[in-house]
Amino acid sequence: MANRLFATKPINQIMAEAAGGGEHGQSLKRALGPINLITLGIGAIIGAGIFVLTGTAAAQFAGPAIVISYIIAGIGCVFAGLCYAEFASMLPIAGSAYTYGYATMGELVAWIIGWALVLEYAFGAATVAVGWSGFVSNLVSFFGVALPFNPNPKFAVSLFGHALAGQVDIFALSALVIITIILVVGVKESANFNSAAVMIKVSVVLIFIGLACMFAFGHWPHMKANWHPFIPPNLGHFGQFGWSGIMRGAGVVFFAYIGFDAVSTAAQEARNPQKDMPFGILGSLVICTGLYILVAGLLTGLINFKDLNVAAPVADAAHVIGVGWAVVLIDLGAIAGLASVMMVMMLGQSRVLYTMSRDGLLPKWVGQLHPKFCTPYKTSIIVGIFAATLAAFFPITLLGELVSLGTLLAFSIVSIGILVMRAKHPEMPRPFRTPLVPLVPILGVVVSLSLMLSLDAPAWIGFGSWLVFGLFIYFGYSRHHSKVQQSLPEKAIAGD
Repeated sequence: MANRLFATKPINQIMAEAAGGGEHGQSLKRALGPINLITLGIGAIIGAGIFVLTGTAAAQFAGPAIVISYIIAGIGCVFAGLCYAEFASMLPIAGSAYTYGYATMGELVAWIIGWALVLEYAFGAATVAVGWSGFVSNLVSFFGVALPFNPNPKFAVSLFGHALAGQVDIFALSALVIITIILVVGVKESANFNSAAVMIKVSVVLIFIGLACMFAFGHWPHMKANWHPFIPPNLGHFGQFGWSGIMRGAGVVFFAYIGFDAVSTAAQEARNPQKDMPFGILGSLVICTGLYILVAGLLTGLINFKDLNVAAPVADAAHVIGVGWAVVLIDLGAIAGLASVMMVMMLGQSRVLYTMSRDGLLPKWVGQLHPKFCTPYKTSIIVGIFAATLAAFFPITLLGELVSLGTLLAFSIVSIGILVMRAKHPEMPRPFRTPLVPLVPILGVVVSLSLMLSLDAPAWIGFGSWLVFGLFIYFGYSRHHSKVQQSLPEKAIAGD
């Protein structure tokens, strides 16, 4: 029984699937070049983190030392990104960490990764949609436009005799519906939309950095005063400033880094995955880490960290600089940026589910491709409905930390997978090789687990409950329909 649960997916089978040939001869369209892939990564990374989480984490956990939090989280991502790059160049197939886990540590581990990625992408898209809605509402109100409807109508229902109140976020709901339609139409169209959004938001971020630097030259005492003390003293509890606050901040802002791994989910749609995947993963990660560090440092210099726990801290910083038009520009950049983040998350989600369906772990219809667009349209629609429901009806609490936990778990397993693959298949060609093995994978695991342990108990309870629910699905359905399980002999495991 244990051997079956940890049976790995044969490498030759993964490579055959990567070469193409889905149901009825269909396969995902190879339409993405290196620029598409690097903008795909930037599109997923730069969003809620740089526009919202920087201020929140600085105010609550790290103070001006949020810069160090970003550096720690970025280092952890570099270690994991180097491991992702080797896997993506070896096994260019949709599914990313799920597929890598299946090839190295077996089906049960692969399922856990896949289920954690569902949490990362779907819940992450819903979280970002609510942030996007806030910026749209602010922009509309800035121009004094009177809407013919309430974008957040309240509702009250009775459940088992208890009155429940809430609100429907129409902007968030509408955004996810539109992005779902774009994803169904095709990956090339999705990539073009994402590339345009990336150009807009990166330009806005660079403009903010330029304006803030000009302000800093003329108001250096103001900046210096806000940076002191750079590491606020701990208030007596873990995570409330001090070095524990820096680690807690790193765990929280890690949500801002999720996305570079989404590049690997598009490997089966890359024109030259062996060459372009490492470029897309590492290139987007390096660019975004540099931007995060610059923005975090300037933001905490412009505004005292105690005043940064607001919905739009970067826009507030533009007020301090005294450039009114920059406030509108930042709102527009945030709207474009968060839209591209939602798109990349939902793209990654549908591709992971598509691959799990092809393996038999989910029903066959989940992996069906559209006859014209060659996209997993049913999965895209279901993911869109699920994410839109979360964004429209549920308050966003702890979701950022839940998403971080799912991502960090996947990063840990991918890092371990490099060590396993080097031992089991040293003969395989590796267009990109992770340097300094085993040091880099081990450091990837250590940093990821440290960030996971820095998050609080409610997040762990929610994450554990999600994994338990996923295991019920695996043992109730997936294990009995798995193609790998069906290919195994009754009393022996192939390859033992």
